Amino acid sequence: MSVFTGAGVAIITPMKDNGEVNYDKLGELLDFQINNSTDAIIICGTTGEASTLTDEEHIEAIRYTADYVKKRVPVIAGTGSNCTRSAVNLSKEAFKAGVDGCLVVTPYYNKSTQKGLYEHYSTIAKSVDLPIIMYNVPSRTGCNILPETAVKLARDVDNIVGIKAATGNLTQESKLMALSEGCLDMYSGEDGLIVPLMSIGAKGVISVLSNVAPKQTHDICAEFMAGNVKKAMELQFKALELVDALFCEVNPIPVKHALNLMGFEVGPLRAPLCEMETANFERLKKAMIDYGILK
Repeated sequence: MSVFTGAGVAIITPMKDNGEVNYDKLGELLDFQINNSTDAIIICGTTGEASTLTDEEHIEAIRYTADYVKKRVPVIAGTGSNCTRSAVNLSKEAFKAGVDGCLVVTPYYNKSTQKGLYEHYSTIAKSVDLPIIMYNVPSRTGCNILPETAVKLARDVDNIVGIKAATGNLTQESKLMALSEGCLDMYSGEDGLIVPLMSIGAKGVISVLSNVAPKQTHDICAEFMAGNVKKAMELQFKALELVDALFCEVNPIPVKHALNLMGFEVGPLRAPLCEMETANFERLKKAMIDYGILK
């Protein structure tokens, strides 16, 4: 059984002006998501600035989210690290917090071999009684889980159940789905490719777009799953310019600015992330107006 189907939000981590995590604001964002049909919450992923959270902040954000959501929707904790031992520790803490699964990014910077990736993921998965979703985003990690490795992990380790696919390589993702023969759930890791990846078997998306358009992103997936492929395509096409604007600078810089434009006051980014360039900010603002989420 899938950890979730549909649109899960890779939620941002709101900050106070002094740089501390703003838990009250996080609760507000969680309610906004759930009240607007988000199918799952993914906390402390790339979009959540996990790489600049301390371990204590990381664990507390996971714990807060699980406690606040109270099983209204599944909560998946980002527990990846470039250190296997650290990822095991974070995954164990997430299990204690009561989450529904873990999202584990490939070990960035180290550039693991396929053998190293196999050992990394199998070690983490065997340390906790939770479903594990692998996260493959080579553009940010310098590391690519090949289809054969991902399928071997899913076949060999019972609780490795899914993969967030953000390679941008539809041929690779098609090969992965063909090889898996149903043993591995795929989630799009790219908001511009939700429908294409669902057409080859993906269960939905782990989405940045959902931060600002939760109902619309949910509807793309829901229409596709209901068999209304043309409608899903229309919704996907309508969102493309906004999606492009949300990635015109490195994520999550634009999406945090977008939420601030919407009045959520999610605060600043942590260095080395910084304020947007003026031209990109204006592009983002225009795309939000054209999409209908900003006046």
